Amino acid sequence: MTTASVCTIGDEILIGQIIDTNTAAVSEKLNGIGVRISRKVSIGDDPETIRTFLREELLSNDIVITTGGLGPTGDDLTKQCLYELSGARSWLLSEEQAAINREILHSRGLDTISGNVSQAMYPDSGEVILNKVGTAPILVFRFSGEEFPHHPVLYAMPGVPHETLTALPKVIEDIRQHFKLPTIYHRNIMTYGLAESALEEKITPWVKALPADMHLAYLPNTLTGVRLRLSIYDAEDETSAQKRIAEQIEALRPILGHVIYSENDDTLEHVVGQLLKGRGETLSVAESCTGGEISHLLTTVPGASTYYLGSVTSYAVPVKEKLLGVHAETVEKFGVVSSEVAAEMAEGVRSQTGSTYSVSTTGWADAYGDEHEPAGTVWIGVSGPHGTRTLRAVYHNDRRRNIERFAAAALNFLRLYILEGK
Repeated sequence: MTTASVCTIGDEILIGQIIDTNTAAVSEKLNGIGVRISRKVSIGDDPETIRTFLREELLSNDIVITTGGLGPTGDDLTKQCLYELSGARSWLLSEEQAAINREILHSRGLDTISGNVSQAMYPDSGEVILNKVGTAPILVFRFSGEEFPHHPVLYAMPGVPHETLTALPKVIEDIRQHFKLPTIYHRNIMTYGLAESALEEKITPWVKALPADMHLAYLPNTLTGVRLRLSIYDAEDETSAQKRIAEQIEALRPILGHVIYSENDDTLEHVVGQLLKGRGETLSVAESCTGGEISHLLTTVPGASTYYLGSVTSYAVPVKEKLLGVHAETVEKFGVVSSEVAAEMAEGVRSQTGSTYSVSTTGWADAYGDEHEPAGTVWIGVSGPHGTRTLRAVYHNDRRRNIERFAAAALNFLRLYILEGK
C-alpha cells in the first residue's frame, strides 16, 4: 500500500500560536484515494531538524507532504533545506508564478519587493505547481538513486490554510498520476439527535449484517452530529461499490428515520436551507444565548438570501421585551430561560418579519444558571404554520461548545418541525 508522511513546519505551531488545520485536510484527502498515513508530525524552524526529518521520512514512505516554511521572511527555511536535500545546483524562476505574485500584490495596492520575487524561485531539482491564491508555489521533488531507490515524492505546500486547501486537488491529481492506488469508495450518512453510543446500540444488528469488506466509522461533531462513514477498500470498481453501499443505506433508513438528515456530506444549515428553498418558504431567527451563531451558520450557505429574512439577537431582557414582544410577566414568572420565553421570542420575530418559520434560543451557556434552570440549559422555540413548539436540552461543555450545541440542536428541531408539515 502507498504510504505517506505529513509534516507541518514552523515554530508558531509548536508553541501553540497557530492551530494546525492543514494536516487534517491533507490526511483526509490522502485517505480518500487509498494512501495510508504513516505519521503526522510538526517540527520547528531549524534547518538541521528539517533536513534530518525529511530524509528519514523519504526513506520510509512513498510520499511526504510538508506545509509551511515557504514564505519570504528569514524564518522560512523549507525551500533552502529542500534545495540541499535534493542535490540542486541552481535556482530557477517560475515566470508564471512571478506573474501571479505581481497580480496578487497589485490587486492589494502593494508593490512587488525582492522577497516576493524570491518566492517564485525554485530549485532546479524540483517542479512547480502554480499557487493561484498565494505567492509561494507548490514544489514537487521526485527522488531516486542509491539513497532513495523506491522513488519517493515530496510535495512542499504553503502553510496558509486557504492556500493549502486550494492547491490540494492539484497535489492529489499528481499523486493519482504517479502512483498505483487502490479503488476506495466512501459514503457519508449524516445523523443528528442520537449520541454516538446510543446510535451504535440502535444500529448494531445492521452493523453485524454488513459484508466483511465494508467498514463503518463513527465521526461525532458538535455542529453536525454523528457522521457515519461507510467504506469499501480495494473495491473491484467504483460503480459496484457505489451500488453495494447504496443497498446498505437503503436498509438503514427505516431503522433511523429522521435521525438521518443527509446521505451526503451536508450540514444541518444546508439541509434546512434546501427544505425552505424547495418549498418557497422563509425563516427568521431570535437568538439570546447563541449570540448570532444560528444566523451565522445559515448565512454560510450560498443562496441563503432567498429564504433567510433576518434575526434579532436579543441578549438582554429589555430587548426581548421591546423588539420581540416578550411579556415582562412571562420572564418574572417562568424565568428568562424557559419554554414560555422561547415560545414568545419565536412568535415575536416571526410576527415582525412575516417569515413562514422562526426559531429562537434562550439559555445558560456557561457556569451561570438561576433558580429555574441550571447551567448548560437551552430552551428552543420554533413557530410556523402548525403552531409553536419548544424543546429543552442540557449540555455539559465549555461556553463555546455549548453555544455550538445549542445552535445545532435548534437547527435540527427546526428541520424536524418543517418535515412535520410535509
